[in-house]
Amino acid sequence: MTQGEADKDNVERIEGAGHFARLERLARFLAHAGVASRRHAEQMITAGRVQVNGVTVTTPGTRIDAKQDEVRVDGNPVRPAAQKVYLLLHKPAGYISTMSDQRGRPTVLDLLSAELRRLRVYPVGRLDIDTSGLLLLTNDGDFALRMTHPRYATEKHYAALVRGCPPESVLATLRKGVEITEDSGRTYRTAPAQVALLQHQGEDCWLALTIHEGRKRQVRRMLATVGHPVVQLVRVGIGPLTLGNLPLGKWRFLTAEEVSSL
Repeated sequence: MTQGEADKDNVERIEGAGHFARLERLARFLAHAGVASRRHAEQMITAGRVQVNGVTVTTPGTRIDAKQDEVRVDGNPVRPAAQKVYLLLHKPAGYISTMSDQRGRPTVLDLLSAELRRLRVYPVGRLDIDTSGLLLLTNDGDFALRMTHPRYATEKHYAALVRGCPPESVLATLRKGVEITEDSGRTYRTAPAQVALLQHQGEDCWLALTIHEGRKRQVRRMLATVGHPVVQLVRVGIGPLTLGNLPLGKWRFLTAEEVSSL
């Protein structure tokens, strides 16, 4: 049997079993199981590194029944993802929004219980080490994609303490979008932002900002560009979610209604 025939036979065997509705794409299954990102999983499949019920599959769109089919990568069995988990964390400054850090700095996973870490949750997007506030974590790849993909333009709400107090003309500039310089040296013009003065704090002041983009250190770079660098930055909300009275460093589960609203 040729490789193409094997792939076709495997697909026909699975889809002919009368349970197509509960099948999922192989690359999606691997991503949700924590093997790799969906794109990397597709590359692994194409490279012939994935077997389904003993047959090597090279078609990323192949569908499997995660409850019945045995999937292996490089000969090692892959188990289905655990139950879906959605968390809202009040991240303190000083923590990295990654699963691990080569420099040994604390990560947001250090704030979770061992039981939650075993469910392979990971941050949805990032807050830089100096920024505190609302951070979502999940093990649901589709949810994470929807929350971070530019197509969905999820609003992110911030409170920023800045040097000085920008006049209305500067706020108007931010509302129109400004050019920022990224780590690569390239310039990027931000989309219009919602900006308002919250309150004075001595010679400085707090601003409320809402953006729907997720460029690295975007809010800090926007405010530095207009001459009012950030002293303290807190993400107070994402979409309809807010921190509420959740203490710093603590987390809670999202309700089903909150997940649906996002």
